[in-house]
Amino acid sequence: MPVKSSAVHRLRLVSAPEGLSFLLLITCSVLKRTTSFDAVYPMGWIHGVLFILYVVFLYVAWQERRWDNKRAALLFLLACLPTGGFFAERMLAKEERGEYPAKAEPAAA
Repeated sequence: MPVKSSAVHRLRLVSAPEGLSFLLLITCSVLKRTTSFDAVYPMGWIHGVLFILYVVFLYVAWQERRWDNKRAALLFLLACLPTGGFFAERMLAKEERGEYPAKAEPAAA
């Protein structure tokens, strides 16, 4: 049975909106330079708040679930890539369902 973690669930809930806000911010930035449309300032605030929430929730989930540094670094890196939030959401959904590969136990000698 999968282990429900509120920290992982919160991180999962914020990962897709954070990824979407990143894409919208990039789009607004391009539109600002090519047209008279300028929504970079409000979109920057929205993305900034979502990114900060993502990092805070990542830290809490990392501590609660005792993930290794490699996994936490991967989830952080995904937040820094334009579509990474969507991949993080899928990875975290698997974690919630218990489908994510567990850590290998050391072999008994």
